Amino acid sequence: MTRPRTKLAVFDCDGTLVDSQANICVACERAFEKARLIPPPRAAIRRIVGLSLVEAMQILLPGSDDILHRSLASDYKSAFHAMRASGELADEPLFDGIAEVLATLAEDGWMLGVATGKSDRGLAHILAAHGITDRFVTLQTADRHPSKPDPAMLCAAIAEAGATPETTAMIGDTSFDMAMARAAGARAIGVAWGYHDVHELSDAGADGVAAEVPDLLHMVAPR
Repeated sequence: MTRPRTKLAVFDCDGTLVDSQANICVACERAFEKARLIPPPRAAIRRIVGLSLVEAMQILLPGSDDILHRSLASDYKSAFHAMRASGELADEPLFDGIAEVLATLAEDGWMLGVATGKSDRGLAHILAAHGITDRFVTLQTADRHPSKPDPAMLCAAIAEAGATPETTAMIGDTSFDMAMARAAGARAIGVAWGYHDVHELSDAGADGVAAEVPDLLHMVAPR
């Protein structure tokens, strides 16, 4: 008897599941200020959301050495932790309708995962804050993988869930997510409410882009 194939939907976090841009921008600005550098414009900061921190700093400060990039990445983490400890973090709400989409996909037999440039600690905190940790069978972060668009974290999610690339959908808001999905052989589904424009998602290989959160249901699990 043929076993049913495992269906896996893997989500990016920042800009896809949660709206976290305010905290990201402030933490980045404080890291640059600590290094006595002029912070980049917030539009530039939003462009690098989804990358691992060192790679993000390389883009924000091209031409500087690796030592400075790693120092800025470390100071970003410290700034974020200090904001959390002081209660200064702004709310990082789930985008409207995301909780319902996750519940419906799970009811329809989809396994769920996350692949994000956040740290293990940061991801655990945000999922717990919204009471959705148990929704996910695999959590892949920048702590254990190279930065997107390298497919390592998505490949690890597929293996951990017992799925295949052909039965996996990667849902994200950046061109990095779309390129990662393509490199892993999975479907690439963009979302229009995040950090990269629709045309960038399409150019990076998106099979489709959800204009609104409810659109994800028929795009991830076409009837």
